[in-house]
Amino acid sequence: MLFRQRWHLELRHLRYFVAVAEARSLKLAAEEKLHTTQPSLSRQIRDLEDEVGTPLFVRGAKGVELTPAGRVFLDHARIMLSQAEAAVQSARQIAYPTKPSFALGFMIGHDTTWLPEALKLLRDELPNIHVVISTQNSPQLAAALLHGGIDVAFLRREDGSSDLDFRTLVEEPFEVFMPSNHPFAARKTISLQEIAGETFISVSGTALSISGKQPALRRAIDRFLNDNGIEIRPSHEVDNLGGVMSLIASTGGIALLPLYAKTFLPDTVTTRPLEGVGPKIDLSVGYRKANPSPVLKLFLSRVNELAAKIPR
Repeated sequence: MLFRQRWHLELRHLRYFVAVAEARSLKLAAEEKLHTTQPSLSRQIRDLEDEVGTPLFVRGAKGVELTPAGRVFLDHARIMLSQAEAAVQSARQIAYPTKPSFALGFMIGHDTTWLPEALKLLRDELPNIHVVISTQNSPQLAAALLHGGIDVAFLRREDGSSDLDFRTLVEEPFEVFMPSNHPFAARKTISLQEIAGETFISVSGTALSISGKQPALRRAIDRFLNDNGIEIRPSHEVDNLGGVMSLIASTGGIALLPLYAKTFLPDTVTTRPLEGVGPKIDLSVGYRKANPSPVLKLFLSRVNELAAKIPR
C-alpha cells in the first residue's frame, strides 16, 4: 500500500490550519487568532500534514502559501468545522431549549459578505434568539433545507425540488479566471471565441448534487456557452472552487466563474472580464415552503432591506 490510513485528525488541527491559511502567516495566526506560540502552532501544522500525507503549505520569507492540495483541503476543512459547530449547537439547543433557534446557511465565500448583516437583522429584531450558522456548497445547502437542517440559506437556485422557494438577492457576473502568467492576462477583456481554444476547467456536473441534477453553477456555464454556439468539453472538472484554482495554476487552463470566486484567488491566478454581455448567476435566499418558523417569516419580510445594505 502506498498510503497508510490513520485518521487521527482532530478539530483543533482543522481550526489551526484554517487560521494559518487565512492569515498567511504562522506568526500572525499564533498571536492574533489562536493565542498560542508559533513553535507550538508549527508543530500542530506539521502533525496535520503528516496525517494528510502531503504538504499543505509552502513556507517562504513572506509567510506561508497554500499548496494545490492545501487549497482543496481548505474548502473541506471549513465545511467540517461548520458542520461540527452546527452539531454542537443543535445538541445544546435540544438539551437546553431556553431560546428560540434559527439556522442560517451560507455558500462558502459568501458568508463574509452576507453573514454580518443577516446576524444584525436578527439580533435587532430578536436579541434573545439562538442562531446556528452552516457554511457549505450550494447543492448541500439545498439538501439541508429540504431535510430541515437549516431554516434559510444564501445559495443558488438549485434544481430538483418543488418544496423549496427562492428570492433573488443579486445577480453576479462571470469573469475569465486564468494563470497570472497567461498571455490573456495582458488583455483588458477576453472574447468567448478565444476561450474555445484553451484548456477549459469547469465545476463538476455531478459532484455534490443531491438531486442528481447538475449544480446551478454548472448549468449556468453550460447554458451560456450553448446559447453562444460555443462547444467546449471541459478538460478537467472539480467539485469545489479551491480545486478549480489549483487546476488553473497547475494546467495553465482557464475557467468561467462568478466574481465571488475571487475570494479563493491565489497569487498564481488572475481574472479578466469577458467582451460584450457575459453570463450572470443569481444569489438567492432559499427556504422550505412548509417551514412554519415565525423567525423565518420575519427574516423573509426583511430580505429586500438586507440586500440593499450590501455594496455591489
